[in-house]
Amino acid sequence: MTRVLVTGAGGMLGRDLIAVLRTRPDLSVTAAARADLDVTDTSAIRDAVGGHDVVLNAAAWTDVDGAETREAEATAVNGDAVAALACACAVSGARLVHVSTDYVFGGDATEPYPEDAPTGPVNAYGRSKLAGERAVARLLPETGYVVRSAWLYATHGRNFVTTMLRLAAERDRLDVVDDQRGQPTWSYRLAERLVALADAALAGDAAPGTYHGTAAGETTWYGLARAVFALRGLDPDRVRPTTTDRFPRPAPRPRYSVLAHGRWAAAKLPPPEHWRADLVRALAAGDS
Repeated sequence: MTRVLVTGAGGMLGRDLIAVLRTRPDLSVTAAARADLDVTDTSAIRDAVGGHDVVLNAAAWTDVDGAETREAEATAVNGDAVAALACACAVSGARLVHVSTDYVFGGDATEPYPEDAPTGPVNAYGRSKLAGERAVARLLPETGYVVRSAWLYATHGRNFVTTMLRLAAERDRLDVVDDQRGQPTWSYRLAERLVALADAALAGDAAPGTYHGTAAGETTWYGLARAVFALRGLDPDRVRPTTTDRFPRPAPRPRYSVLAHGRWAAAKLPPPEHWRADLVRALAAGDS
């Protein structure tokens, strides 16, 4: 039986990873939420990793704006802790599948970023996540996997989709940014892809390195908000387009976060679903 450790099991993606993994009777799953495992404690990490075949790392500092003034703390979780996980996996022989972000890129591209595109984060959060990526590549060149995702949402927890649904009940009109492009990605679907990649890694079918785990297609936050309204039977014209400079934030956001998916086919894994099809399924799943 394959033994799987999920770090960050209490977060949005972590919860969906556990839900996916527990449909698999061939797996023994250890769920480690923040209360169970302090990922900045190297000794605790070493003890937790021991005895597992795969580590799925969904633990992360996700406060993008907070990282601007607390970069060292963000890097401790997104960089140093990942290095400690990688070291523990190197000792135990476990595969590491680590979740990263589109924010490692500068956002100035005009076509989807391939997996080997030059990085250049524009904020502290992106720099902290890039540190984690580099640790995996350095310490686990043969057994480390980095999966970049972006624009994650679920029908549980706090995220863009649940926020739009809440605001739809509170306001007549919403102004939503229309000059940032990306790929809305259902957390549950990403969880499925992470597990599939881990399976392929253990089977020897997936080469180590970086993969992009976003949905197919692209839109803006405005486009996503309109889609959410329409699928809920609400008038999408209640959503109005606006620009990023109308909502100043401490951390600059990439304007273009569309990722290419070339490496999935090489790993004999199916291509990602289109973001709109996944949104339909996500909202339906949230109603069930």
